[in-house]
Amino acid sequence: MPRSQRNDNFIDKTFTILADILTQILPTSKREREAFIYYRDGMSAQSEGEYAEASGSYYKAMRLEIDSYDRSYILHNIGPIHTSNGKHAEALEYYFQAPERNFFSPQAFNNMAVICHHRGGQAIQQGDLEISEAWFDQAAEYWRRAIALSPDNYAEAQNRPKITGRSFPSHRWESWSNSTREA
Repeated sequence: MPRSQRNDNFIDKTFTILADILTQILPTSKREREAFIYYRDGMSAQSEGEYAEASGSYYKAMRLEIDSYDRSYILHNIGPIHTSNGKHAEALEYYFQAPERNFFSPQAFNNMAVICHHRGGQAIQQGDLEISEAWFDQAAEYWRRAIALSPDNYAEAQNRPKITGRSFPSHRWESWSNSTREA
């Protein structure tokens, strides 16, 4: 029995019913419906802290899902699982892939920034100031991208230059910002 049919949570049950109705109404293939069921089960397991089960569902959804846009959300949702397990390099790999498939992915850029900032802090604790600066610069770049895509979100990131005295790296940002306006 799929996880989504086992939920006792009213909101999850309501979402499941609505999602099932939509997948029946909208023209979707059996493969697309099955991928969505695995994705939905992954989200449900993840929300309950069942990360191994969530990962399994997401990987099954990835094998079935062919739509790039939908795959970006699956990839993005795998990132927090690795982050919660302390596997930051693996999380970054999944976060990097999400915007490649769906350019409008501010949450992926924000999550990449958070990990880079964390790694910068770790580098400081290890006494490697040069490496910490590189991580902090990378975090600033990702936060700038997140803010550019979603200006009303990420208030903490918008205030970070004021708090840390560090500005966003403008030389890289300008070329990236200009290329997004042309797209």
